[in-house]
Amino acid sequence: MCGIVGAVSTRNIVPILVQGLQRLEYRGYDSCGVAVHAASLDASRPGGLQRARSTARVAELLEQVTTEHIEGATGIAHTRWATHGAPAVHNAHPHFSHGTGSDAATASAGRVALVHNGIIENHEELRKALQARGYVFASQTDTEVVAHLVDSLYSGDLFEAVQAAVAQLHGAYAIAVLHKDEPHRVVGARAGSPLVLGVGKDSAEHFLASDAMALAGVTDQIVYLEEGDLVDLQLGRYWIVGKDRAALTPAQRPVRTVLAHSGAAELGPYRHYMQKEIFEQPRAIADTLEGLQGIVPELFDGAPLHGQPGAAAWRVFQEIDNVLILACGTSYYSGCTAKYWLEAIAGIPTQVEVASEYRYRTSVPNPRTLVVTISQSGETADTLAALRHAQSLGMQHTLTICNVATSAMVRECKLAYITRAGVEIGVASTKAFTTQLAGLFLLTLALAQSKGRLSEEQEAAHLKAMRHLPVALQAVLALEPQIISWAEDFARMENALFLGRGLHYPIALEGALKLKEISYIHAAAYPAGELKHGPLALVTSAMPVVTVAPNDALLEKLKSNMQEVRARAGVLYVLADADTRIESAEGLHVIRMPEHYGPLSPLLHVVPLQLLAYHTACARGTDVDKPRNLAKSVTVE
Repeated sequence: MCGIVGAVSTRNIVPILVQGLQRLEYRGYDSCGVAVHAASLDASRPGGLQRARSTARVAELLEQVTTEHIEGATGIAHTRWATHGAPAVHNAHPHFSHGTGSDAATASAGRVALVHNGIIENHEELRKALQARGYVFASQTDTEVVAHLVDSLYSGDLFEAVQAAVAQLHGAYAIAVLHKDEPHRVVGARAGSPLVLGVGKDSAEHFLASDAMALAGVTDQIVYLEEGDLVDLQLGRYWIVGKDRAALTPAQRPVRTVLAHSGAAELGPYRHYMQKEIFEQPRAIADTLEGLQGIVPELFDGAPLHGQPGAAAWRVFQEIDNVLILACGTSYYSGCTAKYWLEAIAGIPTQVEVASEYRYRTSVPNPRTLVVTISQSGETADTLAALRHAQSLGMQHTLTICNVATSAMVRECKLAYITRAGVEIGVASTKAFTTQLAGLFLLTLALAQSKGRLSEEQEAAHLKAMRHLPVALQAVLALEPQIISWAEDFARMENALFLGRGLHYPIALEGALKLKEISYIHAAAYPAGELKHGPLALVTSAMPVVTVAPNDALLEKLKSNMQEVRARAGVLYVLADADTRIESAEGLHVIRMPEHYGPLSPLLHVVPLQLLAYHTACARGTDVDKPRNLAKSVTVE
């Protein structure tokens, strides 16, 4: 969601800015734009700030800047996911401020150019004050407010103007700003939204980005700006000031070597990134479990931060007596699955909360709680806010399951398990979900061991099953032709029900989410035992009912629920383990799973549901990787 790229250099930086936006396309966006200082490349060139904006894809933006000969050595660029104001060119970033008393809607050049991620909560108050001073607004965005605010405070030094402006902002932001009078300078600031500094290879040029991946191939020397930081980029130097605003003493932030593998974003032989990522799951699970020799708490020790040692998981695990899981979307469903494991295997009471709701209700904190956050990006705003709320309540034992080792989530939690799914481009998460489940199952075993509930024989059996997961997943992926046949039926539908019981109920929820995310078919999931308490009223021959049917203790109960559907002329699509004795018949379509996998069965049963959503979306002709209205990394509340 919303990507930023900026640069100060001695060369034409536009191709790098646009390339950075292309690397961030996977995050989701509905408009894009670039602004440069024309004189930064050649002082004799006329004009100050120039920009191009589009509601099409970044490829079209590149054509636009090429046609209009937009070039510069200093610039900023942005992909926007609409919050304030519709997806339209006049709402697209970068935003200009033209000063007061001008027609902002038609003026061709501005004094300030600014891009912004996040939400400014006091934008209406600031807008009224700026309008009273004569500023004219050309958009409905909260971002334009910040551009005008910086302009109103400018008196010859851009850094000072930005510093004064952010002091008035309430909310979350990452910004990058240019001024027409300073052709070799970009100023950035962050609070609540990620922003990184890229140090150029010869130190003559420096970069800003919301994600290190945007700078892949440009620099691997990355500084992760901390909460409240301001950064001043100029030719041959950069300056960081921390939230204490002691400008005379620069804040020291370590430069890290970050290998953002741009090759991971190559589509290869696949039709869509989502398809590629579904088929990468055996490799992703193998990588996530690589080197696993036994269950030890040290698997979750926090990584060293700024030279300080991480927390000791073994001590934390001894001190906690319950678990609180905080997550959003797909990650929330992985947490719901983990609740079954944690209570059944580790014997630890577990609560799972939707992160966006948790901090807005009165809860009962327990300092002996292990607070577990789950996030693919590690930058999910709602989950970060929920984590900080839990910490403010005195719950200091924190652990994250995350796919990005350098993310804010990892930096802010004392313990961590880094999944190794690799870059996930498709908005609908697949391999990130299954690797989260793998990490959560390891956490379950580690906690069970620390509580004396895991024998050596049980540990060996679980480890054997985990090591076999890549092979088992390959066998499930071989079911794709049968799932394509199902998808042809689903493509004609507008509604679907998903049923599961026990630890497969969250898998039904995840299957329904995938179908509605990318095919735009309304789908809902229920515990199968809840059918007769309401959802059964929806069942007709036009309502396909997907049922997850492993051979577990609830199988016979589930079969009774399936009969309830058949008695109402409902059509069942059942993912059944081989030994369940469920056979295909009129109105009953069965795909036989290769093997029963016990507690790890959710990792196998979710894959056919991913494929069903994918092939249904393909049959309906939707934009699989970039579904409407959605973003990959949700960095606003």
